[in-house]
Formats: sequence, C-alpha cells, structure tokens
Amino acid sequence: MILSMTGFAAAAADLPGVSLSVELRSVNHRYLDLNLRLPDELRTIEPAVREAVAAALRRGKVECRIALNRTQQAAVGLAIDETQVRHLAAAATEVTRAVPGATPLSVNEILRWPGVLAEPTVAPSELAQRALALVDGALAELAAARAREGAKTAQVLEASCAGIEAQVARVAPRVPAIHAAYNEKLAARLREAGLDPNEDRLKQELALFATKVDVAEELARLTAHVSEVRRVLKAGGSAGKRLDFLAQELHREANTLGSKSVDAEVSQAALELKVLIEQMREQVQNIE
Repeated sequence: MILSMTGFAAAAADLPGVSLSVELRSVNHRYLDLNLRLPDELRTIEPAVREAVAAALRRGKVECRIALNRTQQAAVGLAIDETQVRHLAAAATEVTRAVPGATPLSVNEILRWPGVLAEPTVAPSELAQRALALVDGALAELAAARAREGAKTAQVLEASCAGIEAQVARVAPRVPAIHAAYNEKLAARLREAGLDPNEDRLKQELALFATKVDVAEELARLTAHVSEVRRVLKAGGSAGKRLDFLAQELHREANTLGSKSVDAEVSQAALELKVLIEQMREQVQNIE
C-alpha cells in the first residue's frame, strides 16, 4: 500500500505525580524534516526519539511534541520534609547571627527551597523509558493514519487513471479519420494552388505533414504511463517521487497531444487530460 504524508497521532500516560503526553503531526515535504520539542527532564532521549522517527517514516515534515505536567494528585499529595526545614532554620539562624541586618526567611521562601516539599515522583530512567514507549505507540498510530489516508489517495489516483483511459479511448478511434481528413484538406489546397498532390515530391511533403499531426504515439505513451502508475500503486512503499515523475510525463504527453491536434474533439480531450493529470499531481504531492 502507499502511504500519505499527512497524519496526526497522540498518546498519553499518568505517572506518579506527573502526566506524560506525546503528539505527532505530519504534512507533506520533499524529505524527512523533524521538529522535536522536549521538556528539559527528557533531553537525554532526543537521539533515541529521532532514531525512532527516522526508522518509521521516510518523508514528511513531522512535529513531535512531548509534554510533562504535574498532576493534581501531586499537588494534593505535597508533604513538608521537617528535617529539611529544621536544617534550613538552623542555617538561617547562623546567617542572622553573622549578619544581624539580614532579612529573615519568609514562609513562601522556605516552601520554595529545594527539598522542603516532598511530592510523588518517578525516577528519571523510568520517565525516559515511558516516554520512548509513548513515542513508539504514537508512531504506530501515525503510520496507521497515514496508511488510511494513503488508501483513499490511491482510490482518487485510480479514478484519475480511469479518466485518462476514457479520454484516450475517445480519441484513438478517430485517429485514422483525422489523418484522412487532414491529407484531403492539404491536397485540396494544393489543387487550388494549381499543383498536383499526386506528384511524388508533393506526396512526400504531404506524408511529412501528416506525421506532424499523428497523435498515435502520444496516446500509446499515455496508456503506458497509466499502466505504470497502477503498477506503482500496487507495489506500494515510498512511491511519491516515482508517481510525481509519472505525472510529469503524463502532463508532457497531454501537452504534445494538444499541440498536434487538428481536430476539435482531440483538442477537447487534451484539455480534459490536463485537468485529470493536474488533479493527480496534487494528490501525488501528499504521498510518501
């Protein structure tokens, strides 16, 4: 299956005293571009996160945000470390004795002193492990979302392929009649000019002009490119760049078909082809 580059995924977990969450957003991009936002407590896992994302995704502009917040239960469970408070008070007394004019510590300052308030916590190693597990889970969810979006895109591309084939089928039966009508038109003009269109040199010129309006080759290439698009869609994988190339080739053949046209219906078909192929190119931009 083919994969879209557009998707969103999230994962969260509650740990002692904190809540941990991971969000992944992905949009189309020429290559893999990861924007990673981590809290200071999890800076050590940045290389591992980048490695995990690179292993799971090939292309796309990806934003990964990991958030760490204190939970309400942590605030309720606050406890004062009396030993730490006594040590702090003794130290404050020593300072006051040495510097009589020093401002005494306020209650707010005491509570903010490191180690005074004890609260539920989780070991740094466990926090890192849980964060990486959440990243893996979010990546799996993102891959599933991109696969679902890719399946829908494949359906749209298949509809475009069917539309291109319909336009080719519309034009192909008219090619012999177009050639005959064009040759007759050129011959009539030669006769009006007093020339014999059956003269060998003029017959060669007529044949040369006829090849310039022959669109059979363009129709054959359009059919071949559509077959290749279907093959790539069936093969799946990282097909975006290949499909983008094929869309460009289809557009080139449609342009040539329009420039060679000496028939109103062929010109209309060429215009319809350009619309279908442009729709295809827009969809292909989102494929990994």
